[in-house]
Amino acid sequence: MITNISLTSVFVKDVDASKAFYVDVLGFVEHTDITLGDGYRWCTVSHPSQPELQVHLTLPGPPHSPEMVASIERALDEGGMHGLGLAVDDCHRTHEELRAKGVEFLQEPSDRPYGVEAVCRDNSGNWMVLVEQRDYTAGDFPHA
Repeated sequence: MITNISLTSVFVKDVDASKAFYVDVLGFVEHTDITLGDGYRWCTVSHPSQPELQVHLTLPGPPHSPEMVASIERALDEGGMHGLGLAVDDCHRTHEELRAKGVEFLQEPSDRPYGVEAVCRDNSGNWMVLVEQRDYTAGDFPHA
C-alpha cells in the first residue's frame, strides 16, 4: 500500500547553484548530496517542516535520450518547466521576502477562490507557485 509521496525531482541547470538557491533563499535544508561511482550526483533537499519529502535536484541526462535532454534544457532556458507548489502562511509577506532576495516573480500575489497565489521562478527557470490556501468549495469558482 502506498503511504505517502517521499520524493519529487526537479530538473536544474546547475546542481550546486540550485542547492544554494533552495537552501539559502527558500529555507530548505540539505538532505543528501553524494556522487555515485558512475559520476551521477544524487542531491536532495527537504523543507524543515516536511523532512519526509525530498526534492531531488538533477541535471537532465541519461536515461533520457539526447533529444529529450536537449528538449528539457531548452524548456529550462525558456523558463517553461513546472517546479514546485509551495504552501505559505502569508503570500504577500513571502513575496516581499523572496523578491528582496532576488527571486523573479511572474505573477504578483493575487486573490483566487482557493487563496492568495503568486508565481515565481527558481534559479533554473522552473515555475514555482506560492499559495496561501483558504477553504473553498466548487461554488467559489465561476462557471462558464
